[in-house]
Parts: sequence; C-alpha cells; structure tokens
Amino acid sequence: MESLYAAIQNGADAVYLGGKLFSARQSAPNFDYEELKAAITYAHIRNVKVYVTVNILIADSEMKDALNYVKFLYENDIDGIIVQDLGLAYGIKDIFPELHLHGSTQMTVINREGALFLEKLGFNRVVLGREVSLKEIKSISSTTHIELEEFVHGALCVCYSGQCLMSSIIGGRSGNRGRCAQPCRMPYTIMKIGNGSIQEIKMEGKYLLSPKDLNTIDYLDKIINSGVASLKVEGRMKRPEYVAVIIEKYRKALDYGVKSITDQDREDILEIFNRGFTKGYVLGDFGKNFISYDRPDNRGVLIGKVAKWDKMYMYIKLFDKVEKGDGLEFQLDSGRYVGIIVNFSKDREELLRIKRIKGVKKKSEVYKTSDFMLIGKARESFQEERKKFPINMNLNISVGDKIKLSIDDGKYKVDVYSDGVVQRAENISLTTDKVVNQMDRLQNTPYYIKDIKMNFEGQGFFPMGGLNKLRRDGIQELNEKRELLNFRSEITDEEYGEKLEKLMSFNKPKSKKQRMSVRVSSIDQFKHINLNKLDRIYIGFSEDIEDIFKEIKKSGKEGFLYTDKIVGEEGLKDLGKNIELLQGLIDGVSVSNIGTLKYVQKYNIDIHGDIGLNVFNSLTAKLLKDSGVKSITLSPELDIKGIDEICRRSSLDFELSVYGYYPLMVLKHCPMALIKKCDNDKSCSNCRFKRGYGLKDRKGKIFQMIRNNKVTEIYNTVPLMLSEEVGGIFKSGVNMIRVDFTVEKENISRIQDAFFSISKNLTDKEDVLHTIADLKRNGITKGHLHRGIL
Repeated sequence: MESLYAAIQNGADAVYLGGKLFSARQSAPNFDYEELKAAITYAHIRNVKVYVTVNILIADSEMKDALNYVKFLYENDIDGIIVQDLGLAYGIKDIFPELHLHGSTQMTVINREGALFLEKLGFNRVVLGREVSLKEIKSISSTTHIELEEFVHGALCVCYSGQCLMSSIIGGRSGNRGRCAQPCRMPYTIMKIGNGSIQEIKMEGKYLLSPKDLNTIDYLDKIINSGVASLKVEGRMKRPEYVAVIIEKYRKALDYGVKSITDQDREDILEIFNRGFTKGYVLGDFGKNFISYDRPDNRGVLIGKVAKWDKMYMYIKLFDKVEKGDGLEFQLDSGRYVGIIVNFSKDREELLRIKRIKGVKKKSEVYKTSDFMLIGKARESFQEERKKFPINMNLNISVGDKIKLSIDDGKYKVDVYSDGVVQRAENISLTTDKVVNQMDRLQNTPYYIKDIKMNFEGQGFFPMGGLNKLRRDGIQELNEKRELLNFRSEITDEEYGEKLEKLMSFNKPKSKKQRMSVRVSSIDQFKHINLNKLDRIYIGFSEDIEDIFKEIKKSGKEGFLYTDKIVGEEGLKDLGKNIELLQGLIDGVSVSNIGTLKYVQKYNIDIHGDIGLNVFNSLTAKLLKDSGVKSITLSPELDIKGIDEICRRSSLDFELSVYGYYPLMVLKHCPMALIKKCDNDKSCSNCRFKRGYGLKDRKGKIFQMIRNNKVTEIYNTVPLMLSEEVGGIFKSGVNMIRVDFTVEKENISRIQDAFFSISKNLTDKEDVLHTIADLKRNGITKGHLHRGIL
C-alpha cells in the first residue's frame, strides 16, 4: 500500500496495480481483496483512477475464476482492467460491456493495425510496445481513436513483451504467466558458429541482453506531442521511495515543462535507482546506448575513488559529500560488488576513512547506491496528506435545534446533523473562531477549507467533542460520495451466472482429418522438402516466392505465406504486395500478430493464427474465429490437458508444433551491435553478423541467433521433439502436427520423412527409428506438454 500512497501523494493521476491473482508480476507484494478495496477507496477519494492488471494468459480451467475476479473488481468500482489474453477480453466485453479495457504491452501492439484491431473489439486504451518509435506513435494516434499509453520511465524488457519464452522453456517459469526469472539479466558470451567450429568473441561486457532503465524526463514534451494519452512509469517491483521520487519529478515536468527539471532533479533520479539510463527505442537509442552490458543491477552514482590504504583502513577521495546512512559500493577483484553503510558525514574533496575491504583495488571507483537524505525526504512525502482538495462549509447553529453542516466540494454536496441540540449558553457561548477551529482540523484528510460560512441564532453552547464528531461525519459522507467514480449498470448474480454459463458452453466439434504441416525459413531448406510428404507448407522467406508457390500449387498441397511475429508498417506494405502477386497461387497467410491479422482481413484469403497470437484458451480461439481465422497454432506453453480443453470446445483446425527450435526471444535489440558499436539499425540489411552467431550462457549452452528485417530471434539450444507423443496429440483433438525448420542446415529431409511416417502411424520403420535416435543423441526437449508451466 505504501507504493500506492507514494504515487498518489506525489501526483499520479492513475495507478495500476496487481492483485494476488492473474497478475504479470506474481513475485511482487500484490494486493489481496481487502487491500484492493482499500486502494480503490483511497484513490477515488483523491480523484485518482485505479487500473488492475489481469495480464497473463488464462487457461480454460481458470477462465471462470478469472471472470469471477473481474466481477469482484467491477462491483468495487475499478476504473479499468489491463489484459493480455484475448479470450479473457472477449469474456469481459461479453459480460461486463461497460468496463474499460486496456490492452497490455504484452499484446505486442506495434502498429496502427494492431491498435485498430483492439479499438474494434471495444478496448479503450492500449499500452504500446516499448519498441514503437515517436514517428510510429504519431502515425497510430493520427489514425485511431483508441487512447495510447507509453512507458516513459523504469525497467525494460529486452524482448517484445508477450513474445518471450526464454524463462518458460529454460526453467518452466513463464513470463506470460507472471513468473519470469529474468534470464535477460544473466551473463552471456557471443560465440561464432560455422564450419563445424565454435569460437568465442571477446567482449568488454557480459550482460548482452540486459537493458538500461528507461528515462525520458528531458524529452517528455516530444512524447506528449506525439499523441499519447497516458504516460506510464514502471514501479511495481520498486520500493515506495523510488515511486515517490520518480512520480514527483515527472509530475513537475508534466505541469511545468521539461525546462523546469533541474540538475538536482536529474541527480535524484539517478540516485534512487538506475542501471544506467536510455532514452529507449521511442527516442532512437540502440545498441550500446540501450544495453547495460557491464552489470544488470543498480549502479548508483560515482562518488569517489580509493586513494590509499594501510593495514586497517581505506581512504576514499570524495567527489561529492556523503551523509551518515548513505550506502556505498565497491567492486572486488573477483568482479563481485560489496556495499557498506556510512556511519558519519564527509564533505566533497575530503578523505573518507573506512575499514579496509579485502579485494578492493587501489583507485577503485566508489559508487553511492543509497542516499539517506533523499530516501528520508521521499518517505516524508507520502506519510502525511499532501494531495488536498478545496471544500466549502456552511453551518446553521440555532439554539434548540441540531447543528446542520453542509459540505460542498464543487461536485458533491452533503448535509449532516449533530447528535444533540444547541443549548442556551449560560457562561461560555459558541463563537465563530471556536467553530472554525474545530472544523479546520482536516490534517489527516484530503481536504482543506476554502470558505466557511456560519449562521448563528441565539447565544448557544455545544460541546467541542460534538463539533468534532459533526465534522468527521460530514467528511465521511463526502468520502462515500467521492468513492464512486464509475456509474455502471448493476449485474446481478443471476444475470452474471446466466451470461457466464452461455459464454463457456460449447458444441462438441466433429472429428477432423489428421494432417501434417511444415514451415521453412529459407530457400535452401525448401529445396530439401518433399511436397508429397506434407499437407500444408508455410513459406517464411521472400526469394523466388512466385515460382515456389507455383510448384506448391502444382503439387496440390496447401501453401501459406508465413509472417513474422513483428511486422511494422513497411513490412505490412510488402506483405500486401506479395499477397497481390500470389493471388490464385497461395491458400492463405499465417499471422503472428493482431496487427498483421487486421491488415490481412481485407484480402479474400484464408488466415492461419500462428504462435505469436498466444492462443491459450478456447475463448481466444472463438474471438479469432470471429475475426476470420480458419486454423490456429496452439501456444507452446500449453500442456496436454490444456490442449484437450481447447480442442473439444472449438470446431477450428488446431495445429501443434512437434519439432523445431523454439524461438525464445524476439528482439529489436541486436547483441552483435555491441561488437560493431552500432547506435542504430540502419545497416542491418547488409550486415555480415546476421547469421552464424549465438549466445553462450553460464552452463555452456549456446542459443543461436538470426537477425532478419531488423529483428533478432534467439533460438533454444536443443529442438522440441514430440515424436512419441504424436498419437496422444491427435487424440486430444489437434488435427495437424507441424514441423518447424529455422536454424537447420542438414537432416531436413530425414526429419520431415520421420514425422510424416509418424503422422501415418508408421512409427516402427527402421529409418524413422534411426532419425529419432540421432536427434535424441544430440539433445531434445519435450517442452511443456507434460510438465506445464508456472
């Protein structure tokens, strides 16, 4: 609750927070039901809105509980819900049509079409992907009506939000379920891969995927002028003092302009927490300007250097003053960091003597990571009421009657009466000053008296305790009026139950023919494909595509254009040209982003919903079906039970990948930019580092990287292989298994042949057994099919 108080008392217009259920920050100290009620009440009285995050993927088995939770929030006057899951959004709009919906950044909205898709579904606001540039924001805002929200400060994900599977696949802790273990903050080494050899590339830093913190305070005017409706500060995993400092500075910049921000303001922002700062992709930072490659945590501010030492002590030459209670940090020979708390104050240029720390080098830099005075000031800012609203009071005081107190805040007016009547004064009578003194005791309330009027009739007496109670009763009634910001229609339990039952009902689908599809990522891979041993093929490259689709058409097989998870405005234009070029040759387009889906809807062509759409429940499948999607690749984070739940509730064709290297991350960032010293992505198309490199983690595992269309994909170290599970997958209701070729250069024909035979239940063929054995020998994963995710 303290972080909520800190945000509101320092000027936030709205606060977003998570409950104990269905939140993307499950490791945060989230709000329980009673705390949520208290938070909404506290905020609304102070004219601040509260948005609750229900922003994870929801399984069918959880959907009723998730909607019950939304019902609780609706009934407690929540201002809006932030969602990632399209199926949950579908359910909310069906049952709670008046509730405001915000699209989470995990929906990967990166273009105008994505915003329009959500706008058509009835969303009120979308949190744009952090990768969207200022120019792109202007394009989106000028052609849509949906409100846009933009991150302006705080921690960043290196991957496009909603598209990261790294924590999920490596450790079973899914970012899409609020359990991210932050593998992006771990050290990695770049490896050159080729010609049967692997070579380490020497680099200065190791934290190649760890972004700096976003800080746009000096450019806030540009962001505001781009057309965004809301500025978002990421503070859910930070202490309340951090929230207080950052919100106070951004409130100042918003109210008085960026020129009002002083050097001291910037210093305070640095000192409260930083991993180094970036302006972010929104303002064009890239490469070394975006990544904190030397360390992934708070680095503080440089405060001095170790000047000398003796047997007992170290002496630090200070560049700035330190105060008693400040935290200092030193780097040891081992590369680790050690911190101390200073127990006395020293001025700038003085020598600070502290006990010698083993492993600290002479001339080692010293950083201040905690400022005692700043933290104290920040804490004071939310420990007392600072956000005050003017009220007018009017009192009628007449001997023999109850006192009438009227309070008016400009929107609401309340009238309350004293418990007892005014007595005729014998010695001491009520005076204006005495009444004002009692009415003005509003220190612990969000109000101050702007004007007070009194009407006295007769010389009366009334106890001071009675006046105090009268004031408290009036303030309480005013609070109760102000608590309710949203005047929505009531939904009775009976009505809710009927709507929920109808929403979750389904007709058992008819059995469907079992089929196999193949995806290829290069023309070289396509050359190894036998079109007689598949039912559908996805083409994920652009070379010679007209001739290739003519060949597919001649074979009588289904041919689909495969599109990436990230397709910008220019990419959509190119896609449109290819669709028009291939009219009559292609059977459909595979889409992995709602923006691409929206764009392709205008063509008379089948649409396949691919992995990037995160189909995790049957309501998402229903929404996509209503949007023109004919078949769907299910989320790789589903277990077999979840797959069965979806398939038995929908008549769509469902596909599941049974072989392939998982794309663990999709990045605008390029780790190779740290070698080339790139500060933009203008040279990506002709860069020699696009392929043939990987990242090695602490365990020695190597993750291959491919950069294409200014996007880097990082692949798992071993392939998914579900050869032994195909029968069970078909039994669950999936009617198409898929083989994905991404980084493969060899054994493509063997792998396709093996899975085609398996799809025909010819699992005991000798060549199939040999292929499977060879793959297993080099290491495989079965993903989440049996283990599920956290």
